[in-house]
Amino acid sequence: MNNTRFATAIHILTLLANVPDEWLSSDWIAGSININPVIVRKELGILQNTGLVISRKGKEGGSKLNKPSHEISLAEIYLSVKNSEVLGKKNVSPNPKCPIGKDINKNLAKLFAETDQLVTDSLRHKTLKDFVKQFH
Repeated sequence: MNNTRFATAIHILTLLANVPDEWLSSDWIAGSININPVIVRKELGILQNTGLVISRKGKEGGSKLNKPSHEISLAEIYLSVKNSEVLGKKNVSPNPKCPIGKDINKNLAKLFAETDQLVTDSLRHKTLKDFVKQFH
């Protein structure tokens, strides 16, 4: 994954887990991450769709975790925001006449899937609560 979506999502969820009974505004969260609140709201929408957070609108609105942090694996967070392979993208159109080029993407697909599974398996054994403990 060659972007900051996982880092942003885990930052958001760490903030929410740190004060589980409070509703945090996207503006406040954005201030901690030092990014535009629109990006935070987009990620919160995705995290809400996957059941990790709940949000409410209005003056007393904000977001908080939808379940306890010890029930949220880092793999669950990763899979919620994953939008590319860990190793990046394959070449779009390698030469089909080349003995390597004609099969490179098929073989890369297997390698990419194996690598992604290793990452997911590693993150599955870590919880958001474990991650949050590092800050106390």
